Order: sequence, then C-alpha cells, then structure tokens
Amino acid sequence: MQPNTLRKDFLKASLFAALSMFTVPLGTFLFTEHAQANRDRVYTASLEASMDEARLPVDQRQSQSAFLAANPPSTACGLDDPRFADYRAMVCAEYSELWQYHLVDQIAKASLIGGALVLLAIFGIGALAFFNRRAQYLSLVTGWTLLRITSALQVATQGAMLVWLSFWFTAFFFESYYLKLILIAAVIAGAAVLHAIVGIFKRAPPAAPISGRFVTEEEAPQLWAHLRRCAEHLKTAPPQHLVAGIDANFFVTESPLTVGDRPSRGRLLYVSLPLLRVLDRAEADAVLVHELAHFRGGDTASSARLGPKLVEFDHYCALMVRGGATIVVYHVMYLYRLMFELALRRDSREREFRADRVASQVISARAIAQSLVKVAAYSTYRAQIERQLFEQDSRHDGAIGIAGRVAAGLAPYASSSQFVDSMKTANVPHPFDSHPPLVDRMRNVGHVITEQEFGPIVTSVPVEGWISDIQVAAAIEAELWAEYERMFAAAHENSLAYRFLPATDEERAVVLRYFPDTSFALDRGERFAIGYAGVHLPGSDELVSWDDVADLQYEDGMGADVLSVRFSKHSERSPKLQKVKLRGISKRRQEFKETLGRYWHRHRTMRQSIPR
Repeated sequence: MQPNTLRKDFLKASLFAALSMFTVPLGTFLFTEHAQANRDRVYTASLEASMDEARLPVDQRQSQSAFLAANPPSTACGLDDPRFADYRAMVCAEYSELWQYHLVDQIAKASLIGGALVLLAIFGIGALAFFNRRAQYLSLVTGWTLLRITSALQVATQGAMLVWLSFWFTAFFFESYYLKLILIAAVIAGAAVLHAIVGIFKRAPPAAPISGRFVTEEEAPQLWAHLRRCAEHLKTAPPQHLVAGIDANFFVTESPLTVGDRPSRGRLLYVSLPLLRVLDRAEADAVLVHELAHFRGGDTASSARLGPKLVEFDHYCALMVRGGATIVVYHVMYLYRLMFELALRRDSREREFRADRVASQVISARAIAQSLVKVAAYSTYRAQIERQLFEQDSRHDGAIGIAGRVAAGLAPYASSSQFVDSMKTANVPHPFDSHPPLVDRMRNVGHVITEQEFGPIVTSVPVEGWISDIQVAAAIEAELWAEYERMFAAAHENSLAYRFLPATDEERAVVLRYFPDTSFALDRGERFAIGYAGVHLPGSDELVSWDDVADLQYEDGMGADVLSVRFSKHSERSPKLQKVKLRGISKRRQEFKETLGRYWHRHRTMRQSIPR
C-alpha cells in the first residue's frame, strides 16, 4: 500500500470516526440549547406578565426582573441552593419540558467530551503499538477493552438521544408528534444496543484449516536432521511439526492451527512442495534459515499472542458493520485498527529484513536473493494461470492439471516480454504478514539481481534439492492437488452460475444447480416465488423479469414487511413503483432477504458479464 493511499485512508477513517462520534450528540446539544433559549424567553415573558398582573411595587418588580435576568429558567434545573427551591419547582419540575431539555443537554455535553477523550485515547493507544512488541500487545488489549465498552455505551447513548429527539423535535417545532416515528426510532435503537452487547460475547468462528500434511522424521530424515542443525546454529529450538503443502509459500507459526483435520500446537514449519522442486538446496536452505530466524527473533511467539485478540477485534468490527445502526461504532474501531495495522506492517517489514539478513549470513546473500526471485516468479505465474482458468466460460470436467500447466509454462513465461515488468511489482506471498517488495529485500541483504538475470535464474533446473528427501512428497502433492482442483472447479462452477445467461440447456443446468426456483409461503395462501429469470409476486401468475427491475427496497414492518419494487424505464409496467406486502414472512424473513438478494445479485452480475 502506497504512503499516499495510507494517508488518505487514515484521514478518511479519522473523519468518519469523528462524524460517527459527534454528529448525534452535537445535533442533540444544538437542539437542546435552542429549545432552552426559546423556553427562557417564553417563561420569562410569562413570569413578567404575572408580575404585571400582581401589580408588585416597583422595587420588588425590579428585583425579580434582575433575578430572572441573572437566573434564566433553564438555569434553575442546575440550582441546588435551597433558597431557589420554589423557583426550580415552578419552572423546572421533575420530568417537565425544561427539566428534560436540561438533562439531555448535560448528557449531550458529556457525550461530546467523552467522545473527544475516546478519540484522544485511540490516538494515544494506537501510537503505543509503534514502540515494540510488548507495547503492541498492551496497546491491543487496552484498545480492545476500551473500545468494546465505549462502543456499547455510544450505541446506547446515541440511541436514547435519537428516540428522545423523535418525539421532542417534532413536538417543539410542529407542536405534534408521530407515534410511528418514535416506535421506529425505539426499535432501531433497541436492536442496535442488543446487537452491540451480544457481539461482545459472541465468539469468533474458528480459523479455517490449512491445507497440508504432517511429515514425520521417518518420511524425511535428512531434512529433519538439517532443520535441527540449522536451529542449533541459530541458537533456537527446532520446529516441533513439519507440514508439507502445495501453497506457494513457506512460513512458521506458534499459533494453534488445524492442518487438514488434525489440530496442531507448538512450533510449526510449513514447506511448499512445488517451490522445493524449483529451489536448489542452497536456495531452499536460505528460505528455511529465514523461517527459523523468526523463531529466534520471537516473531512467531508475538504473533501467537496477538493473533487471537486480533481475530476477536476483527470479528466484532464485522458484526458492527452488519448491525445497521451499529455502524457508527465501527468507524471508531476501524480508526484504531488502521493505526494498529500500520504498526504491524512496519514491524513485519523489519522482521522480514532481519530474517533475510540472518539467512544471508548463514547461507549466502546470493542464495536468499535467488530464492526470492524464484518464489516470486512461481507465485506470480501460478496466480496468472489460475486466473485464466477461473475466467474460462466453460466447466472444468475431470483433472484441471494446474501443477502441470505451471511447471510446463514457467520457463517460457520467464523468457517472455511481460515477465520482467511483472517482477518489478512482484512480492513474496505469506499467509500471516505483509512482506516488503522484492527489490527492497534484495537491497537489504546487499545482493541485487538485475532484471537480465531474472529469466536465467527462474529457468535454471536444480541439480539437487530437498524435495528428494521427502519420501512422501509425490503422494502428498497428488492428494492435495486433487483436493485443491475439486474446490477450484466447484468455485469456478459457482461463478459460472452467476455469469451464464443461460443460453443453452447445459448452462441452464449449472444455473439451476445453484439458483433453483424457490417459493415462500405467505398468509392467505399466497406465495412469493423467486427464480433466476425473475419473480412471481403474490396473487399473480405473471413472471416479473429481472430485466424489468431497477431496484429493490425491503422494509421490516410491524404487521407485514413491505418489498418496494422499482421498475426500470424501459419496462412497460405501470406504476413504476409497486409495494408488495409480505404478510406472514416474519419467520423466514432473513432467509427471504438473503435469497432475494442473492438472485438479484446473480442477475446483475450476469448482465455485467455479457459483452454488449
């Protein structure tokens, strides 16, 4: 991510956080200030008229007028002096109009001050994450604790203000109130508060398992012995688990993981079998030492401590985005998360540079630089092949042969004109961290490979590599590639279901597999049918084609939900807006919304996919 982009994101996040924190309290404060000033004039005029009617002596009248000028009615709510008890009871009785204005005014002020303090705390706690790893952990724990408490308070406070305003705003300016508006505001506020509180205690879903297989010492004795020697040289403990897979990266971790269907705890080293086939032993050693250096540097232990907290934080942020009105707290949380991510990225960059330097010292600078070029080239080309296969407009039947395609095409790709340009922006993929650009990493170890050398390095065939020592490598690759291609084909077929018109029986079969005709029962024997071609509205057998629909709006209702269907300009339907009552849908409301939204999204995606 470029510095200018980061700066824009940070400024945008700060603006949205400030707006979400201050808009409702500031609007409430301005309203109560205006309302109190207005009531002061009205009450003062009424009291002065009462004095005129009572025909008080001039000196007594002047004294009381001076008192009113010094103590307007709105200030009486804050006067605790017993001498003003009668005055306070007269103009600011408990639960009276002025009493409410004063109370809400104080709450709004407190909310504004509290919001400012929270933002200052976010900047302070976020800055703490830039010091060191211990400070990072302290920053995250403190920030997460502070934000989940303040987020619930913010939602509750702002919700209460909006409910109060839904009555008093119209009552003050129009001398009337609207019960439906108050109920809507109360329902939205109550749902938001409940969502925010429940979200705090809602556990994040377990992490997806990584694709790979454990490799025992009996299955790779020399590699295990070599890893122990390297770890001893680095003065760190060796990995407890060795996992081989087909992903285009190497990594180490101490976080709990599930590999396939087996849980794993402790130090784990993941090696890429396809990459071990293109790296010679020295290049592979440089990569392995680089990964083991992360153990020595405490990088994996730090990530293992931070990981669960970050998962909780990100899960709560995602819940706040989906919670409707709770999005106001998401912006505040995102501001802190962005600051913390900047700190993590800076730390990750330094970790990679340090591990590269260790590898260059233990093995060689040339070996680590060449390994970086090969890994980046393989990853870039494989991603290109998979993208081309995914964009294909026909189903993949049988074996796709991704591994063979990449192996056969890597050398020609490395000799092509587009290769050097793609390598200029290439990066080394990693599942947990953001790695620095390739050129910066080569400069860091003091061995920069020229563009002219990229091709020969990538096309060179390893004389000897570690892949031959992993006795089960071929079996693991065959199993994992078959599993990967099954998932790839299923994901590709799913994407085709979104892209097909359909124009043929075969295409129609694919679309119907993912978008079958679906019907929802309503009250009075009515039904709402949804299909890939359109919908049948309740009480009508006529198909409403998706091509005739311009927009859909769903409204939750107290008696019946309402779906507003806006027809496109070219449609011959009249009127152009039709409101459909969905009586009895409440029990399947969420399912109906998701189904309707998915089919509508499919149609729009399909139309965008078809060349015009």
